[in-house]
Amino acid sequence: MEQCSSTGDAQQRRARTTPLPGSISPVYPAAPGCLPLDDLQASQTEHGQTVQVPVYSEQEYQLYLHDDAWTKAETDHLFDLSRRFDLRFVVIHDRYDHQQFKKRSVEDLKERYYHICAKLANVRAVPGTDLKIPVFDAGHERRRKEQLERLYNRTPEQVAEEEYLLQELRKIEARKKEREKRSQDLQKLITAADTTAEQRRTERKAPKKKLPQKKEAEKPAVPETAGIKFPDFKSAGVTLRSQRMKLPSSVGQKKIKALEQMLLELGVELSPTPTEELVHMFNELRSDLVLLYELKQACANCEYELQMLRHRHEALARAGVLGGPATPASGPGPASAEPAVTEPGLGPDPKDTIIDVVGAPLTPNSRKRRESASSSSSVKKAKKP
Repeated sequence: MEQCSSTGDAQQRRARTTPLPGSISPVYPAAPGCLPLDDLQASQTEHGQTVQVPVYSEQEYQLYLHDDAWTKAETDHLFDLSRRFDLRFVVIHDRYDHQQFKKRSVEDLKERYYHICAKLANVRAVPGTDLKIPVFDAGHERRRKEQLERLYNRTPEQVAEEEYLLQELRKIEARKKEREKRSQDLQKLITAADTTAEQRRTERKAPKKKLPQKKEAEKPAVPETAGIKFPDFKSAGVTLRSQRMKLPSSVGQKKIKALEQMLLELGVELSPTPTEELVHMFNELRSDLVLLYELKQACANCEYELQMLRHRHEALARAGVLGGPATPASGPGPASAEPAVTEPGLGPDPKDTIIDVVGAPLTPNSRKRRESASSSSSVKKAKKP
């Protein structure tokens, strides 16, 4: 192709392609016989946007830049194209003279160019100055493009499988976070129960005449998530003791109903006479009952998870995955839920086994419903002839 020799034609073409303020820039095809890249280079030169390509002498090349895989003529050709096309290595690779010189990839051209730039920077550097040496890892770039090509050439089945595995991974991570949160809540409940029991024993052992009327500041710290945190009425003004007996809004309706049921089973009035001592003891009783209710819920969840792990272990053992005898589901202790260790080289690949098998825990009521449903189904089977 021949470049446009008329400067007026180039200016008219740039005037036609210049958009008005606020309008969208149109895209016009290049005129026949002209190179759009040359116009772009001319525009960048007018605005002073040029790339500084280093220049080396014959002596510097022979002393520092000589390479057996590259001749000086080929290196000069590379740097000449780098100046013409402002280090656009894709364009440089396209315009490279592959007939006269050895066929090179884009990574080879980049590696040679940046290697020479680094050598010249080291040689010409003033002692005691910080150097910003350009570094290009050709091996890393080749691996990156290879991985990108493999990613692009995936089949729809492989894409669907990867999406499925990512969804399963997110589910496993969500269940793991949920178990960690439940474990932390359970630890807080156990700590609160131990603290409350220790506090009760200390109060019983201490003589009554040495007990001050208000010793709330020296009580051990109890986690706020354990039991009920009743509001403090220490502000100025007159308040009723019955206000101190009202349950806070943070207690859910399910806990309130369970608390009322437990109070009725103990034969305690739901609204006793609000004396000073009775209000304090009644609030502590309800807080302990709520703590007991939460501990029962946590214990039921742990039992359900343990049962699920036992059933899973038994199923894997029957399938021959674990390489050991099946452990009965009613085996005592959590040690029965641990899978047996297989010898190396025997059995299927451990990657085939499922990592996370714990589902959402069931509440005690749902467990009762399941047990009643299973018992009714067994009775129906027994009645059939």
